[in-house]
Parts: sequence; C-alpha cells; structure tokens
Amino acid sequence: MYRLNPQETLAVTRAAEVADRTIAPLAAQIDEQARFPSESVSALAEAGLFGLTVPTEFGGQGAGLRAAAAVLDTVAQRCPSTAMVYLMHLCGIACYKANPHVASEALRAAARGEHLSTLAWSEMGSRSHFWAPVSKAEPQGDAVRLRAEKSWVTSAGHADGYVVTTGTAEGGIDLYLLQKDDAGLEVAGPWNALGMRGTASAPMRLAGVEAGSDRRLSEPGQAFGMMMGHVLPQFQTGNAAVSIGAAESAVRATAGHLTGQGFEHLGTKLADLPNLRHRLAAMRIETDKARALLAATFDALESEDPGAMLLVLESKAMAADTALLVTDLAMRACGGAAFSRHLGVERVFRDARAMSVMAPTSDVLHDFVGKALCGMELFS
Repeated sequence: MYRLNPQETLAVTRAAEVADRTIAPLAAQIDEQARFPSESVSALAEAGLFGLTVPTEFGGQGAGLRAAAAVLDTVAQRCPSTAMVYLMHLCGIACYKANPHVASEALRAAARGEHLSTLAWSEMGSRSHFWAPVSKAEPQGDAVRLRAEKSWVTSAGHADGYVVTTGTAEGGIDLYLLQKDDAGLEVAGPWNALGMRGTASAPMRLAGVEAGSDRRLSEPGQAFGMMMGHVLPQFQTGNAAVSIGAAESAVRATAGHLTGQGFEHLGTKLADLPNLRHRLAAMRIETDKARALLAATFDALESEDPGAMLLVLESKAMAADTALLVTDLAMRACGGAAFSRHLGVERVFRDARAMSVMAPTSDVLHDFVGKALCGMELFS
C-alpha cells in the first residue's frame, strides 16, 4: 500500500533483512529483560538506516515520510520496542533538518550511523501536553541554563543527541540540542513498563544544563511552529506505522497458529472453526484499513491537500485503536497458547498499549479532530 519507488523499496528490503537476522531473534529477550535493544539499534545503524531521512547533502538518503513509515512498519512487525527507538531517532532528525546550521555535524554523524537521536519534550508538570513545557530557561549571558523534569524520554541514557523543549520568559518555547555528555543531563529513574519494555523511555532531569545559542534549533521563542510543522507529521505517521506493524505481527502469528495447530483426536485444524476464521478475518480487515488510511495521508501530504493535517491526526488515532483491537482479537483467537507466551502474541498485545497513550494520546487526538471539524482552535 505504501507504493514505494525503487530506492525506497531497497531501504525496506534492507530493513527486513536486518530485522529477520538480528532484531526478531532478540525481541523476546529484550522484552523479558526490559533492556535497551543495543544490538538491534546497532544493526539498523550499520545498514545505513540511521541516515534514511537525512538530506543527501549531509550524506543521508533523503527519504521522506512514506519510506520512513514502511521501514518502521517492517521493524515493528519483529520488535515494536526497536521500532519505537528508531521512530524517536527519526523525529530528532526532523528537528535537525529544520535547522541544519546548528545540527550539521549531528546530521553527518547520523548518516554515518554514529549518532542516535531522540526527543525530550514531555514534562512531569504538564504530562502528555508536550506543547506546554512548565520549565523556563534561565538566561546566562549569551547562553541559557536548563532545569526541567522530563518524562518518557525514549533511549534515555543511550541516545547521543537529545532535542529538548523549554519555555521562555515571554511565554514561547525553544528547542535545544543537547549531547549525551553535557553536564547536568541525567537519567532520573528506571524504566519498567507493561509494554515497550526495551525502549528505555525513562524520566530525565536537566539539572542546570548550560546551552549556548549555537545549540538552539528554533528561532527564539518560536519552536511551536517547528514542533507542529516538522516533527508532528513524522511522529504521527511513524507512530501509526509502528501500531500497524504490531497489528500485522499479530495477524501473521494468529494465521500461523490456526493453520498449524489442531485437534489430533478429531483430525481437524483450529482453522476449521468458523468463529476463529472470523476473528482472523476481522484482524486482517482492520489492519488493512489502518494501513490504507496511512497511505492516503501520505498522498494528501505530498499533494499539499488542505485536509492533510487532519488525516495526520486521524492516522495515529486509528492505527493505535486498530493495534488494540487486533492484538486483543489475537489473544482471544489463540487462547492458551497466547496467554502462556508460546507465540509472542502476548508481547505485542502489551506493546500495542503504548501507542494510544503516547502524546498526543488517542483521547486528545479525538478531541483535536472534533475541534477541527467544528472550526475550533486545537490548542486553545
């Protein structure tokens, strides 16, 4: 459904090879141990996929949202945790591309597979309202000092570059690029979650991190426009792709279970039961619907359709809802084999719960879509 060109297809093929060789065999272990998927992330870097969306002038492949989604979908079918780490890297790259004068070295390093990026936007004080940081930068001559309690920072302690938000005294928002070895940048707690256990999405503390204007990615106080225009489309469509990949994983595992297992004493397969075939069909249909909406979203973005941003909002909400429904159906269709972790369905069932609570949450997105349809301001 993504309708990729030959170069994009090659990137997806390369991602699938890496995913089958390295990512899939480690997925269950990473979940069980709740550890960062270092080997999987390194394999993506070595395959050149850190530079997938990096502009060609910085050594990257210059791919767009469509190719990024196809790669994320492919990786998520094997390990949603690794896919989420990769998505947040692509979101960081989107910020770098918006101001390459500040981030040129980071872009080149990413293209070489030597720089993993992520976002540090959500704060404990404003929770999932990432567009409303409660922290305020403290002016220090030509620099600022950053103090904040960040939450849900994917790849916390593992990323090389962190794109952080901070409020300004005038009520605006700034974006800064921090490096992993900056003094005062600390992981503030452990990560132990229901799903996505390999993402290291731990809280982080900015304990007086000093950053000069050469680290500011936005115009003074004007980061909101960059966040909405450059990063939100990447995050929304990428998050949708991760949800779709999780759903696809559940569809394939369920189909394999129904056709491969049965009742020996009756000489029948599970697939001979109409109710189980019905559930599998529903899973297939819902997954295809979510992927079709995502493909339509890319069509609208590329044609500069005035309604494209509404589809961007819809794509994440629908895909997240789809992942919840499809993985639940998989658990019910596969029964005890899924419950006892024989199939990997239980892991993806838990992972799928993450996408609906990642900001903007599904509840917030439904409110945004409703506001847009009523002609109301989204962030009023």
